[in-house]
Amino acid sequence: MIGILGGTFDPIHFGHLRPALEVHECLGLRELLFIPSHVPPHRAAPAAAARHRLAMVERAIAGVPGFRVDSRELDRAGPSYTVDTLRSLRGEIGADGPLLLIMGLDAFAGLDTWHRWREIPALAHVVVAHRPGSSIPEHAAYLELAPATESRAGLEDRASGLVFFQSVTQLDISATDIRERLRAGRSPRYLLPDDVRDYITEHDLYPPDTEDPQ
Repeated sequence: MIGILGGTFDPIHFGHLRPALEVHECLGLRELLFIPSHVPPHRAAPAAAARHRLAMVERAIAGVPGFRVDSRELDRAGPSYTVDTLRSLRGEIGADGPLLLIMGLDAFAGLDTWHRWREIPALAHVVVAHRPGSSIPEHAAYLELAPATESRAGLEDRASGLVFFQSVTQLDISATDIRERLRAGRSPRYLLPDDVRDYITEHDLYPPDTEDPQ
């Protein structure tokens, strides 16, 4: 099984990395792809340039077995629609290989607002990473198209079309907060990997007296 985790990663931090590692281990993924978005359709443009966000992800996951960065959205012009990425990956791995789209509860609750979201069940499973004890949505619009399963074997036996809820350690860390700390001259140590922090410092990515794009 191959998992994919998308995001702006502006910057990537432990709030991305720890849940990703637990999903990778709990589901026995062969590979987990980190896919930085180029033009995110649901939020403001990233503060850091694409090449820097890609480099930060590369540094963050270096040496982690089964973790790989994938630049296809950065290499593609226009908005980074997940359905296009899934179609591209499906074309590479074939019709039978299980493909898992990983996201959090908030993203899952709003999945019916995504571009061509009704096509996703034919392309991938959805894995919803959530904090232990979280309330699992029973009436999300997406569940009308793709049933939930509690079986890892169910994910392995089908290429796509199921929803799986995976409990993970969720850290209350946000990229917005990290950028604000850096712009205020405060340290982001212990919120993200040291190699990423060093890269940010080296390239002065979030300097003081700057604001996020609106």
